[in-house]
Amino acid sequence: MKKYLVEITETSQRQVTVTAETRDEAEQKVKQKYRDEEIVLDERDYIDTDFHVIKERSIDKER
Repeated sequence: MKKYLVEITETSQRQVTVTAETRDEAEQKVKQKYRDEEIVLDERDYIDTDFHVIKERSIDKER
């Protein structure tokens, strides 16, 4: 018998329109809105889930 450490990664995505002078400023504005929780991704933004085994180890049998 073995134990497995399995990593679960969910991907969410949303497109946001923002007015800015440059691409960098636009990205910074959206990052700040995200940090300030003005933009909150939810189940409508769900794209995919991935499962990946990252570690395994044997379990010693009890005596």
